[in-house]
Amino acid sequence: MRVNGVDHPVPHDARRLLADHLRHDLKLTGTHVGCEHGVCGCCTVLLDGAPVRSCLMLAVQAEGHDVTTIEGLARDGKPLHPVQQAFHDAHGLQCGFCTPGFVMSVVGLLAQHPEPTAEEIDEGIAGNLCRCTGYASIRRAVRLAAELSR
Repeated sequence: MRVNGVDHPVPHDARRLLADHLRHDLKLTGTHVGCEHGVCGCCTVLLDGAPVRSCLMLAVQAEGHDVTTIEGLARDGKPLHPVQQAFHDAHGLQCGFCTPGFVMSVVGLLAQHPEPTAEEIDEGIAGNLCRCTGYASIRRAVRLAAELSR
């Protein structure tokens, strides 16, 4: 599998979850694990550009695919990805635990809908739970990210 542009072997244990492989084997701890049932969205990564729940996917299922984690968006002191910048500028985070999952979901959303409607934004973030923000600032961040991405 290719993770953030770097080729990595799949784990030998066929039962290893992608989230565990990313966090424990590859030390990419930006992918958070919340509910471990695919409900909260904290573990969202991109698989070939589409958002997926890494806690519901076996690492071997990613063999031959491109996986992008939050660490793969802005690396080595480069500027933040437009979605990361928008979350910062629009205060789309508070405690930050859910933020990587939201950011990855929004990156996937904007790839499909560069100018999302309010309904598309709601649908795009519906699989992610936040207990801090009330979602208004997250919706603002998505609209700002769309602007910054143009």
